[in-house]
Amino acid sequence: MKKVCGVVLLGVVMSAGCLRAQLPEPDGGTIERGTLPERWYSEGPKCMQIPEWQVQEYNPNFFIMRQSPCTDYEKPFVFLFFGKEKAMLIDTGSRNGNIAPSLRWVVKNWLTRNGRTSIPLLVVHTHPHGDHIAGDKEIQAMNDPAMPVTFLAANDQQATMTFYGITSWPDGIGKIDLGDRVIDVIPIPGHSAMSVAFYDRRTAILLSGDSLYPGRLYVQDFAAFQASTERMIAFTKGKPVAHILGNHIEETDTPFLDYPVGTIYQPHEHELALSRGSLLELEDALVSMHGVPQRMALRDFSVWPSGRQFAKPGDREAMQKREKEQKATMWDHTVEPQ
Repeated sequence: MKKVCGVVLLGVVMSAGCLRAQLPEPDGGTIERGTLPERWYSEGPKCMQIPEWQVQEYNPNFFIMRQSPCTDYEKPFVFLFFGKEKAMLIDTGSRNGNIAPSLRWVVKNWLTRNGRTSIPLLVVHTHPHGDHIAGDKEIQAMNDPAMPVTFLAANDQQATMTFYGITSWPDGIGKIDLGDRVIDVIPIPGHSAMSVAFYDRRTAILLSGDSLYPGRLYVQDFAAFQASTERMIAFTKGKPVAHILGNHIEETDTPFLDYPVGTIYQPHEHELALSRGSLLELEDALVSMHGVPQRMALRDFSVWPSGRQFAKPGDREAMQKREKEQKATMWDHTVEPQ
């Protein structure tokens, strides 16, 4: 329970400033609460004990799935929402993910619990990079009558605008209705030209893709990235934001310190959730660069402009060395590499 400007807020992060309570008292309005895990399996030292996907039931109609670090050090998150009429999967994981069995298991358990035999599944993406679309073909090939799939290509701007009803790119806002569950869609190019964020009105969760998460924020187009950060701030102004959830965890639980690229085992990793305050901190960092991109470490994440001109000598060699060491001990990271 936190007291801000004389108003008690339960489980909700308030926008910058103290203008008004965002939700009515005494119970914080109709926002659906949920639970994030105390630990993700990526903090475990033995790959034989880590399933291909860790499934977290945030609440009965929203699930968070994380790919095993033993299949790909990127270990991305994917997100699954259920409405009354449709379900929606956001992203499909990275290489070697084998997402279909775990996805089927979650959907069919949800159907059983809700006394149903089928639900249409929309498959969409935060952006078209390989570590978030590698499972596309696998899901398209499922052909399961219990979950007929409608698939939206991640790199098709016109199809994306049409699907979500976005009238102009990137300044328009779209939405998708899953049946008594509306999810807003905000174009946020910068990390990639086709990046989008999702805001679930039911849980007040903002999914920020690779544009904000506890780790290295790789920026391809600096001006677009800064404008997109400001767009997310403007969109969330006056709205409840319970959590901002991104696609990765690369940061340790020590401020200003991330895990090296290629890390599998992360025994002391940062929590997944960030707050709206992180958006404001990111904007402040970008503004401070005065249009000249540079690497900058902040408490919970780092800004990493992409491109050879920003790379440091030895970056690639360090990544390759880290990957080799991690794979050599993946069956038991408590043992020092030989």
